[in-house]
Amino acid sequence: MKDNNFPKLHNATWPGIVGKGDSSQPIIPFDTLLQMTAAAEVNGKKFDGIDIGLFDPHVPVTSTDDDLKRLADKVAGYNLEIGSLVAPIWPPEGGSAMGTKEDRTRFVEQVRKACKVGQRLRELGIRPHGIVRIDSASSPEGWATDPKANTQLIAQTFREAADVAADYGESLAAEGEICWGGMHSWRAMIDTLNAVNRSNIGFQADMSHTFLYLLGYNSPDDRILPVDFDWNDRATLTSALKTLTAALRPWTIDFHVAQNDGTVYGSGSHDKTGRHCLATDPNGKLDIAIDAGHWLRDENGNLTKKFKHICWDGCMFPNEVMTKQQTWNDILAAMVKVQQQHGWQE
Repeated sequence: MKDNNFPKLHNATWPGIVGKGDSSQPIIPFDTLLQMTAAAEVNGKKFDGIDIGLFDPHVPVTSTDDDLKRLADKVAGYNLEIGSLVAPIWPPEGGSAMGTKEDRTRFVEQVRKACKVGQRLRELGIRPHGIVRIDSASSPEGWATDPKANTQLIAQTFREAADVAADYGESLAAEGEICWGGMHSWRAMIDTLNAVNRSNIGFQADMSHTFLYLLGYNSPDDRILPVDFDWNDRATLTSALKTLTAALRPWTIDFHVAQNDGTVYGSGSHDKTGRHCLATDPNGKLDIAIDAGHWLRDENGNLTKKFKHICWDGCMFPNEVMTKQQTWNDILAAMVKVQQQHGWQE
């Protein structure tokens, strides 16, 4: 077995909030997720860190310096580090990236707050690497009313946000998720990023979300797999993944390991998006370790090493699943396989 120590293996904490909040699925406390992440172990390997959504009640984007010092001490106390952050750019605190001038101003201001947090966590020594994640905070339906104009508006907002991020030494990654307008297909995503034209903005690939780009949800013309695709046809699936990753890999600066069963799922603003399946789900369509390689290696099979950590995003799993330690052991086992096959030593 290779003893690779990069990319570092992170768990995400925002799945304790996203899709949660009602009586049947209450928000899972940050401390609970931190403890379960630290407790996971597979053959002596453990998670190296966590990625954080900057939302109440976990880690507010308005956290004070004392709050961030306490956060750094707490995370370090579990022998973990902090990686990528999610900026809370959605209304009402934020606004649509293709909305009114006021909407877009709020969007950029939320990015500024997130980058300030990111910079301070780096200064505190708890965040050696990672990006700040954004999306368009806009629907595909709204975008489709005027694709050209709305793409330009999103790009303008992202450009302003990237310039703000640069002031804090941060890079932004646009999330490849089909529920966000201007990012809902692989071609739309590339058009948006090309229009932004900033060196400190890139793409966040999530193996579950980006998998739906193959199926053309919200953009049938951009479908890569045949309409009558047979899921037993692994060769065609591999070819489609190679097409997708060749197009988006050059932009990719943040990566989520995940599983998908070929269906959509979501709630609220995250409606009709990639279904995150457990690593052990028998209906999963991906070979996680092999298919991660399409993102982590170039067309010649060489490691890109464009990011120092990878993360597991387990959004919208039931609380019953998320509060079982075995869930996180199984996820860590899948992450370790990715690190063994596509990692390196430093």
